[in-house]
Amino acid sequence: MTRVAGIDCGTNSIRLLIADADGTADAAGLVDVHREMRVVRLGEGVDRTGRLAPAAIRRTEHALADYAGLIRQTGVERVRMVATSASRDAANAEDFTAMVRQVLGVAPEVITGLAEAELSFVGAITGLPGLASATGPVLVTDIGGGSTELVLGNATGGVRAAHSMDVGCVRMTERHLRDDPPTAAQIKATEADLRAALEQAAVDVPVAEADRFVGVAGTVTTIAAIALRLTSYQPDAIHGSVIGYAEVAEVTERLLGLRHAERARLPVMHPGRADVIGGGALVLRTMMDFLGAAEVIVSEHDILDGIALSLI
Repeated sequence: MTRVAGIDCGTNSIRLLIADADGTADAAGLVDVHREMRVVRLGEGVDRTGRLAPAAIRRTEHALADYAGLIRQTGVERVRMVATSASRDAANAEDFTAMVRQVLGVAPEVITGLAEAELSFVGAITGLPGLASATGPVLVTDIGGGSTELVLGNATGGVRAAHSMDVGCVRMTERHLRDDPPTAAQIKATEADLRAALEQAAVDVPVAEADRFVGVAGTVTTIAAIALRLTSYQPDAIHGSVIGYAEVAEVTERLLGLRHAERARLPVMHPGRADVIGGGALVLRTMMDFLGAAEVIVSEHDILDGIALSLI
């Protein structure tokens, strides 16, 4: 067994996976030792300023210091940290890189949208037994804070096409959904923005060819938890669940009609997600409408698992 650690630092959260790997390049070959997520909002204001805020870098530094301690304590042999949308877009990304190198001892890989999409696809597909050997085309979406990826492929042939869009729960909330709850005009502007991005994505990714549609990351899993009427966040119940379009639309309408304090009181809601979940839900609903997708298969495995698998 080799003990590995993957860190995914996105626009909204920073996540850690420490796992034992048996040398096989599939999710079954990973045994979780520790999984953790913290909302640090690294990408706060990036869409408007083009820079990472000093306070956001400090929040990320505090979380990363704790992660580095866990990595040392658990005897991790290989570490890979991937930084995605916010770090890609920021003019002062070097400040962030220097901080990570000092705290963690390795530099973060500020990967492209395509690389992010490929890692998300690998993590999602290998974590779903029904799709791990599927030969038909599968469309995977990873809805993040600053970007959303669409990836088409299958387990046997890998990724055929991918596109990264500069839309996500944080970016859409900061750009359009400024009222609490948002106005009808703000929702309409968000949907128009999303449709324009999806039309561009469809040029690169033949979305109509997909047999199945898979969603990963916190927006999708939270919507699934609400649709399933869970009284607490239960990953085992969420993973592999199938949520219909009508259920997604119903949850989206509900979230957009609630105030922040009401969303925060939902039993499955992470406190750092309550202010942006409406924007994320709009991304998913608009995407399913655009694709004509009748349902979404929900995966608790995503880019974080892909990062860990890449270390085997």
